Amino acid sequence: MQDNHSLSQKGTLRGLHVQLPLSQGKLVRCTEGEIFDVAVDIRRGSPTFAQWYGVELSAANFRQLWVPPDFAHGFCVLSERAQVEYKCTALYDPAGDLSIAWDDPAIGIEWPVAAPLLSPKDQTAQRLAELAD
Repeated sequence: MQDNHSLSQKGTLRGLHVQLPLSQGKLVRCTEGEIFDVAVDIRRGSPTFAQWYGVELSAANFRQLWVPPDFAHGFCVLSERAQVEYKCTALYDPAGDLSIAWDDPAIGIEWPVAAPLLSPKDQTAQRLAELAD
């Protein structure tokens, strides 16, 4: 439905992003450099609610990560720079765009960066518990 592309420098952390209620599935790949990519289940009532999965994606390893609809997504850049492309199952809906704090203790992601570079949007992200049901 929609292709997205981002270019980021080392230490940048993007996310955790999700779009609700018009949720998107995302197929993510890194076409230059290396990233640590994360998906978080935010489906209330799910047996895996608030659990995360992380994997290194790089231009060298050719791995991809499928992020299902209703999962939050984020990544941090491990190389000097990285280009990330992701295919989405739905169009971007600015009204439904949400950010969850990258360091939310309720999720407990073990990021490989201690002091990431964050966008203003990600600096003011809410906790998972603050998301409306």
